Amino acid sequence: MSNFYETDRAVAEYLLFHYGSPQQVLPYPFGPAGALEFPVRCVTECVDWDQLPRPARALDLGCAVGRASFELARLCPEVVAIDSSQRFIATAQYLRQHGALTFDCLEEGAQTTRATVQVPAGIDSRRVKFETGDAQELRMDLGTFDVLLMANVIDRLANPRRCLEKLPHLLVPGGRLIITSPYTWLEEYTPKENWLGGFERAGLPVRTIDSLREILEPHFHPVLVKDLPFLIREHARKFQWGVAEASLWIRR
Repeated sequence: MSNFYETDRAVAEYLLFHYGSPQQVLPYPFGPAGALEFPVRCVTECVDWDQLPRPARALDLGCAVGRASFELARLCPEVVAIDSSQRFIATAQYLRQHGALTFDCLEEGAQTTRATVQVPAGIDSRRVKFETGDAQELRMDLGTFDVLLMANVIDRLANPRRCLEKLPHLLVPGGRLIITSPYTWLEEYTPKENWLGGFERAGLPVRTIDSLREILEPHFHPVLVKDLPFLIREHARKFQWGVAEASLWIRR
């Protein structure tokens, strides 16, 4: 099976998801406008920035095409941004170098239209380093961070528990971990025995947030759990409206 996240369609959808203007993403006077600019809200609504040391160092793990990485660069002089998709990283690197990108997005059937997105003004793109990598097998010399963002990635890992168990080594004491996910567990990405939620154990439902607490609380203090809606445009008349659960954790 081909990897969706290496396709032209995925790149186009995520470019609009990350950088598209409200008019580009949702050109109707109705609909869930509060779900726009999800990558920005992951940074601005989930971290108590006034409580962090400056300068702070950030890791965006599962960065996709990089919008949250650039938003982190507003506040952090060094951001490492990692994704397993070579297409996503190549796209983010192009935006880092050129500041804007024109591409084809789907309108209807085989029809496409040209769209242009850009890195917002006021961001020093040189602060961000994009690289391909596996969240479950990160290189050993990454160092430690003050902020670690995992936006909508844990339910796309083959072994999310293995990834989560390594996170304490990546954050300094007092560092912030932000995890967001709609918990769309699919065997296409994660073997069912590795799901963190969405099943029963001993006749009782297991929720992902409970598994996160079990894995993280020995090393992290839970601070916040909130709903964070998002909207992905598939074509001119079809959208994915989802509600991620966002949780904030402080490294003990």
